[in-house]
Amino acid sequence: MVKELQASIRTIMTPGPVEAEPRVLRAMSTPILGQYDPEFFALMQDVTDLLKMPFQTDNEWALAVDGTARAGLEAAVCGIIEHGDKVLVPAFGRFGYLMAELAQRAGAQVKIIEQEWGTIFDPKTVIDEIRAYNPKMLIMVHGETSTGQMQDLKEIGLFCKENDVLFMVDAVATFTGADFQTDAWGVDIAVAGTQKCLSVPTGMAPVTYNDKVEKILASRYQVELGLTKDVRNDRFISSNYLDLSQIQQYWGPKHINHHTEMTSMIYALREGLRIVHEEGLENRFARHRKHEKAMMTGLNAMGLTLFGDMSSKMPTVTCVNIPEGLDGEAVRATLLHHYGVEIASSFGSLAGKIWRIGNMGFSSRKENVLHTLNALEASITFHGGKIAKGEAAQAALKFYNEN
Repeated sequence: MVKELQASIRTIMTPGPVEAEPRVLRAMSTPILGQYDPEFFALMQDVTDLLKMPFQTDNEWALAVDGTARAGLEAAVCGIIEHGDKVLVPAFGRFGYLMAELAQRAGAQVKIIEQEWGTIFDPKTVIDEIRAYNPKMLIMVHGETSTGQMQDLKEIGLFCKENDVLFMVDAVATFTGADFQTDAWGVDIAVAGTQKCLSVPTGMAPVTYNDKVEKILASRYQVELGLTKDVRNDRFISSNYLDLSQIQQYWGPKHINHHTEMTSMIYALREGLRIVHEEGLENRFARHRKHEKAMMTGLNAMGLTLFGDMSSKMPTVTCVNIPEGLDGEAVRATLLHHYGVEIASSFGSLAGKIWRIGNMGFSSRKENVLHTLNALEASITFHGGKIAKGEAAQAALKFYNEN
């Protein structure tokens, strides 16, 4: 007989997913409403209204794609790109390359420019490439969790706006944890996720886009064949499930059926966004910065070195160089199985070289920072690492007392 589900309680300090806000989990237990129930439509409208503040936008369209953040990214790419379109992707970590792959799969002619991992692009470099390549769309990552770096976007976005280049941004790892200004930075379409700084379980991808994108989606709209045979379009979007033009019609005033909505996730997203409004954006950003600095203070006191350019570091992820000769995976296993603390490894050329410690949403708390520092110190020591013992948590405590 299968036993009742009992998941272990963890201190999740990865770059996502992170610990869900308890109030969000309670909201998910709310009784189910039908997807055509006017009460449910009102909740969807709440989500649209609540999304605009953290995206810092006046866009008409703000909605959520069912699926993880990648579903939202792919829906955005598939909805805008048509076969042969030129797309420029500046990559400074794993997820820049993901955006290039999504664009290639959508049929684009993709040009990738690369930056050393651990650094970001000089905006002028990107602007010069736009001038040279003349793409239909530029796609960039705001916060690159694989390297802990955050890209400056304003100058690039305003250039795109002035030169009629569509600008898409992956804001998955920074949404509600760091400043992201959709309108002021000239972003045409931005995609986020629920499982990171928003502290909602994995499963939805908030998206906002402006009139330029909406016109493209409208020009490619095709009604599902089972609803009518009369509305055909030679430029139809290749994915049905991720057809943003059809998803928009369900979220819009006509509520034309697309697929069965994820009722409990709408509850969760609404509550997570309500909590953001309750805390206030500036307070939320300040909280993330405070706990980031406490974590960095403790790591430095332990004698560990941080990876990447500190001038462009994300406030929501801290990358740590694994001391030479130390088995980073063995340390992570000890952290998880003996202390209940999860931190992340990395990818590609950085695999086995750095740890990535998240500082996101509900996980961004003083008790989590102190517990993680103590557990990491003990785990490194257990595996023979040479560090300054007893210093990390004391340094962080001193920081908290002074701040």
